[in-house]
Amino acid sequence: MVQPKIMLKKKHSSAGRAPLILFLCQMVNALDVPLDLVQPPTITQQSPKNYIIDPRENIVIQCEAKGKPPPSFSWTRNGTHFDIDKDPLVTMKHGSGTLIINIMAEGKAETYEGVYQCTARNERGAAVSNSIVVRPSRSPLWTKERLEPIILRNGQSLVLPCRPPIGLPPAIIFWMDNSFQRLPQSERVSQGLNGDLYFSNVLPEDTREDYICYARFNHTQTIQQKQPISLKVISVDELNDTIAANLSDTEFYGAKSSKERSPTFLTPEGNESVKEELRGNTLSLECIAEGLPTPIIYWIKEDGTLPVNRTFYRNFKKTLQITHVSEADSGNYQCIAKNTLGAIHHTISVTVKAAPYWIVAPQNLVLSPGENGTLVCRANGNPKPRIGWLTNGVPIEIAPDDPSRKIDGDTIIFSNVQERSSAVYQCNASNEYGYLLANAFVNVLAEPPRILTSPNTLYQIIANRPALLDCAFFGSPLPTIEWFKGTRGSALHEDIYVLHDNGTLEIPVAQKDSTGTYTCVARNKLGMAKNEVHLEIKDPTRIIKQPEYAVVQRGSKVSFECKVKHDQTLIPTILWLKDNGELPNDERFSIDKDHLVVTDVSDGDGGIYTCAANTTLDSVSASAVLRVVAPTPTPAPIYDVPNPPFDLELTNQLDKSIQLTWTPGDDNNSPITKFIIEYEDAMHEAGLWHHQAEVSGTQTTAQLKLSPYVNYSFRVMAENNIGRSVPSEASEQYLTKAAEPDQNPTAVEGLGTEPDNLVITWKPLNGFESNGPGLQYKVSWRQKDGDDEWTSVVVANVSKYIVSGTPTFVPYLIKVQALNDVGFAPEPAAVLGHSGEDLPMVAPGNVRVIVVNSTLAEVHWDPVPLKSVRGHLQGYRIYYWKAQSSSKRNRRHIEKKILTFQGSKTHGMLPGLQPYSHYALNVRVINGKGEGPASTDKSFHTPEGVPSAPSNLKIVNPTLDSLTLEWDPPSQPNGILTEYVLKYQPINSTHELGPLVDLKIPANKTRWTLKNLNFSTRYKFYFYAQTSVGSGSQITEEAVTTVDEAMASRQVDIATQGWFIGLMCAVALLILILLIVCFIRRNKGGKYPVKEKEDAHADPEIQPMKEDDGTFGEYSDAEDHKPLKKGSRTPSDRTVKKEDSDDSLVDYGEGVNGQFNEDGSFIGQYSGKKEKEPAEGNESSEAPSPVNAMNSFV
Repeated sequence: MVQPKIMLKKKHSSAGRAPLILFLCQMVNALDVPLDLVQPPTITQQSPKNYIIDPRENIVIQCEAKGKPPPSFSWTRNGTHFDIDKDPLVTMKHGSGTLIINIMAEGKAETYEGVYQCTARNERGAAVSNSIVVRPSRSPLWTKERLEPIILRNGQSLVLPCRPPIGLPPAIIFWMDNSFQRLPQSERVSQGLNGDLYFSNVLPEDTREDYICYARFNHTQTIQQKQPISLKVISVDELNDTIAANLSDTEFYGAKSSKERSPTFLTPEGNESVKEELRGNTLSLECIAEGLPTPIIYWIKEDGTLPVNRTFYRNFKKTLQITHVSEADSGNYQCIAKNTLGAIHHTISVTVKAAPYWIVAPQNLVLSPGENGTLVCRANGNPKPRIGWLTNGVPIEIAPDDPSRKIDGDTIIFSNVQERSSAVYQCNASNEYGYLLANAFVNVLAEPPRILTSPNTLYQIIANRPALLDCAFFGSPLPTIEWFKGTRGSALHEDIYVLHDNGTLEIPVAQKDSTGTYTCVARNKLGMAKNEVHLEIKDPTRIIKQPEYAVVQRGSKVSFECKVKHDQTLIPTILWLKDNGELPNDERFSIDKDHLVVTDVSDGDGGIYTCAANTTLDSVSASAVLRVVAPTPTPAPIYDVPNPPFDLELTNQLDKSIQLTWTPGDDNNSPITKFIIEYEDAMHEAGLWHHQAEVSGTQTTAQLKLSPYVNYSFRVMAENNIGRSVPSEASEQYLTKAAEPDQNPTAVEGLGTEPDNLVITWKPLNGFESNGPGLQYKVSWRQKDGDDEWTSVVVANVSKYIVSGTPTFVPYLIKVQALNDVGFAPEPAAVLGHSGEDLPMVAPGNVRVIVVNSTLAEVHWDPVPLKSVRGHLQGYRIYYWKAQSSSKRNRRHIEKKILTFQGSKTHGMLPGLQPYSHYALNVRVINGKGEGPASTDKSFHTPEGVPSAPSNLKIVNPTLDSLTLEWDPPSQPNGILTEYVLKYQPINSTHELGPLVDLKIPANKTRWTLKNLNFSTRYKFYFYAQTSVGSGSQITEEAVTTVDEAMASRQVDIATQGWFIGLMCAVALLILILLIVCFIRRNKGGKYPVKEKEDAHADPEIQPMKEDDGTFGEYSDAEDHKPLKKGSRTPSDRTVKKEDSDDSLVDYGEGVNGQFNEDGSFIGQYSGKKEKEPAEGNESSEAPSPVNAMNSFV
């Protein structure tokens, strides 16, 4: 009987059932050379390029390698040979090149700083390690410094510097207090990337004496501490009290709280900054602003969007992080700080550079004598890396010549190699940001095939799952691989199997008839080797009776059933779980064969119960919910979603249809309204279920339409008015036959990335849409405006093809057609694309400028010919700059500004120009590639405008009747100043404004003295400059002329003395008490003791006190309801009226023994009354002042 064999050639098909064979390439990529064969050294382990060591431990520099014969090792240090035998502290690990430097016994780590490189060498060549930079970690202390306490007003901004010592590696910074508690941070208070602590505005609760910056050095597990910083935030009231205690009221007018203000940036400084980051790193951009209220930070990327899955906001959105950056992340990023008073922005220009990275790294090459091969070393970076070759550690330019070797840039070509051609080649790709070093050997061997997989390996696979049969091999020349099955039977179809590069045979969907013995045969010109493996297909484990949802009453019994069907040769293990954990250790839970029984159910027994069946090859599980309810007198019917259908069966199996039959589950007292059928494609999208069909709730069969080359399985769900059931168990699998694709790729586009190419892209078909194996695409293109024939190429299952050598920006017709091993999809429609753009060739002409006003100009130009654009016209760009101010006062660095006008516009407006200035501009056309050449510079002038306000208005040298004003000219005169205008007016004590005085001052003055002013008077000044165009912005200021020294001294003597304040308080208290006594006596209807004493000892000589002497007016008890008269005057004849009281409070105030009883009555004797002398001169018409009143008591 002829032995059937499977001879497969990957990704190629043949007609009928002709056998296929795999011819592998001669480069061994995935297969290693067996260690019993002669081979050059290979570095297997080495220390990192930047190796930071702990200075407290021994230094271990790793270098491990394999080879036959075993390699010997040597080291260089700082580019010269490192003789380890001469250093007693250095030893090399036996059987390897790893160095151990014993610095714990003696020596210092700093002694062994340097660049180390290991070489592993045997008779076949030499491999070298990376250059390993060894440096000890450092955790220095903070320098001693004296930190003065910080005192701020409420609302001011603050930056607490950290400035940690420079360590290796850099320290991790954080702020804590004396209790090692992290300081709270928020949008208002946060730590910057440099470690400083930023306050957008301070509050009184920020006051503390222990702001401490800590630096943690992880490598040495140490933490260093900065001296504590003391901060005190003073409120407005507290600040006023502090200043009032140290200043007179003529020196201090009161402190005001910090006003609300628009944001300004604390970091970074200015409006623009630059940032450079390396490809693959995390880009961190930071903006911290101060302001009141606290600003909010926003981030945008100019002319682009932030990457969705790689963008993260840190530190209350003050830090923007983009992970795994690439060159596409370069550009301008803008942070915006905003509060209710305004917004400010800062632009960060980001450039992403790149250390070298591999595109194609060189791979080990095993050749037989006389064969050819190549080593390819292709790397990229920014800037472009330099490629250098070494052989056995020596630059290839000075290495011994090898006639079989030819160097072509990043490729070494070998032809007709011999055993002496064996060597290790090193490829070094380097630029200013780093380097890559790769070892790849060329090993010239003549070896017959050998099979490395163990013989008679047994593979056990569950039915309908993929089966992978290994056949690891080696040989030189590289063998071809053939697979055979059994000793009898018919040949197997090639579309059922996949042969991988490493010799593995894959059966995508293993069936029962796949069971058997498979033979792997490896052949080359030196011999043949074979190996047998065995495949057994097992039935899947299934739960044919699942536990069901249960609602039981408290104290009753419940049982869950779980019946398992499995392959007879496998022994399943049944495990019950509750809420995905073990069952409670309770005797109420018992397992009896297929049942879990719970007796005396309690509320805590409710939950999800899972039955899990496991074998050595597969596992399945099913769950049910137990709900515990209170006992009810009569059981209520259970209304719930249906139980899932079961016993799914496939019949009438055709190429494009099949019939599915099932048995409905319990409807749980709510009739089933419909069944939902879903399918899974185990070959292309295993584990994903898709909607297939819906049928009425009375049907139990469905005729289903199928697609080609899909490994179908189905499941059914039932639905009633309560809801939808859980899915049924999946049906058996059914694989449909392959067919040609019935659709083509979508989203076909043609767009050049270079002036001489056309990049054709499309959205590939998914596995389900491929309709068969060997999915490929036929890509066709031709120029739209020519008579050329279609050019076509068939590519693998990719999504892009690049056409090179195209003319610049030419329209192309493009088609992409799908095909597989069965045939082609329908003919696709052609789409229009363009080859790559190039920079425009012609500058716009006839540039004209019309000056509209002092800040606005209109620019016109003629359009360029469309052919000269050489791309999609995107618009025109105007570059303009201020060459020099016409007044020649302001010479600044030339800063060019840019305005872009979209489309084919031929004019545009330039706003925001500086008045009275000389400008120049040019115009350029732009396309998708960039800008064209600039037009000839065009100059123009802006007319005069109004000036800005004068700078720094100060009022100095105040006298009794004069004030001197000093100022600086306007920062932006915007023309020739003609004069200054000064207006001023007095302000009285009630803040009313007096008459306005207008004064003209020559333009060449910066100082002016105003005379004949009123002394001790506040004036308000309005000051502005003028040009011939008009008046500019004004600046205002207030000032006070000085006070007469004698008057000021007298006022200070009284008003600022403490005794005066105390005496006035005593007078007020005495008046209040006496008034209370008077009212009490009057209400009692009798006379108080003083009145009685006066009645008994009437003295006709007693005269009333003069108002100037401090009398407080009369009191009359004749009328109970007559109010007390304050400040009343005595008659001009200096007599007392009959109805007036004869006594005076002054008389009692002069008695030294006068006191009051507890009831408020006055006790004590008169100290004697003096007759008052008439006052000389006229009496004052003014009301009595407190000072005069006090004089009457002295």
